[in-house]
Amino acid sequence: MLDEKLEPIYADVLRRNPGEVEFHQAVHEVLDSLGAVVAKHPDYAEGALIERICEPERQIIFRVPWVDDRGQVQINRGFRVQFNSALGPFKGGLRFHPSVFLGTIKFLGFEQTFKNALTGMPIGGGKGGSDFDPKGRSDNEIMRFCQSFMTELYRHLGEYTDVPAGDIGVGQREIGYMFGQYKRMTNRYESGVLTGKGLTWGGSRVRTEATGYGAVYFVERMLARRNQSFDGKRVIVSGAGNVAIYTIAKVQQLGGRVVACSDSEGYVVEENGIDLAVLREIKERKRGRIADYAKARGAGATFVANGRVWDVPADVAMPSATQNELNGQDARTLLKNGVKAVGEGANMPCTPEAVRAFLDSGILFAPGKAANAGGVATSALEMQQNASRDSWSFEATEARLAKIMHSIHDDCARTAEEYGAPDNYVLGANVAGFIRVAEAMRALGVI
Repeated sequence: MLDEKLEPIYADVLRRNPGEVEFHQAVHEVLDSLGAVVAKHPDYAEGALIERICEPERQIIFRVPWVDDRGQVQINRGFRVQFNSALGPFKGGLRFHPSVFLGTIKFLGFEQTFKNALTGMPIGGGKGGSDFDPKGRSDNEIMRFCQSFMTELYRHLGEYTDVPAGDIGVGQREIGYMFGQYKRMTNRYESGVLTGKGLTWGGSRVRTEATGYGAVYFVERMLARRNQSFDGKRVIVSGAGNVAIYTIAKVQQLGGRVVACSDSEGYVVEENGIDLAVLREIKERKRGRIADYAKARGAGATFVANGRVWDVPADVAMPSATQNELNGQDARTLLKNGVKAVGEGANMPCTPEAVRAFLDSGILFAPGKAANAGGVATSALEMQQNASRDSWSFEATEARLAKIMHSIHDDCARTAEEYGAPDNYVLGANVAGFIRVAEAMRALGVI
């Protein structure tokens, strides 16, 4: 139940944003944590401050026409939700996936606002994307789509205005095509307008690895509070994309054994540990499926079609694919099988029922708005390098990433304790992020 001062705010969000269930879920989770804050600091409930935080500053929807390889005109819809710029220019990724609609982007932009605040860096929150599906499309089709997408979006961007990055379906290839079109449209080599760029044209080392590495750093710090580590732990990771691959890589570096990963067609179990080199060959270079990985590995790997990777027993689970992929039943299965920690590498991958089960059980649970902040933190480091016309070493950049993630963890843990809920990282992340955004908004007046 929400605090009585917050119930009307949530009711208004439901009324003003019908059908946007992911957005409703994200707002409810934050408001659920703010009861203790408004009880301790009633002034946060004044001046429609919370209502303003729940309303995007700007919502942009546009048509994206492009021509496929058969010469047929295709139409997609593009989005950019510039949610909150109290702390700095809007910052958040672009997602290309058939499931994308306005509610998806608003939920992601809302989460991004607090995530970015937790990094302690001067960046606001935003998100964007399209219902375009890059799967099965040629490079030329993807280029034509990206150029059309940026032809409309470019007018809303700028290194001091809005700085997109990649997300699901948007990697270095897509960022390159969009940056090229932005440069062409503006006649400016404004490196800081997009992050996730290639190293030879303004990108940052560690950006590719950052979200996965960062999630593992957060969970590592969380485990350390209970005198544990990844060393010898049995780990499962959902997904097999960028976040999952680099989550697996860092877990293995820290001595953990990742025994399962997945994609939309099922999951693979390999008791001796996932072979990262083969997985990267299949997913990054051949753009194949997890079933292809199982075939390549032979008898040691078992593929389960349409299965739930959460059925595999593990000490640590890292949901790293997409929103609401881990439900209440999955959570109960993991708990029954002895899971000790769960770290969200994706954005809101656990349903509210799953989150409640984890919190009630007393295991360690790292929410995505804190645990997967490594990607945007390194994007902000990329912006720093672009602004100073500099390029840092991999070691120096990773050290900065680790420091940022450990600081986020410590802020969340400290805030949770301050508000009477030790080890509740959900409350800690929501409250710490909210206070930073709220204080900035109050300082800037009614905006």
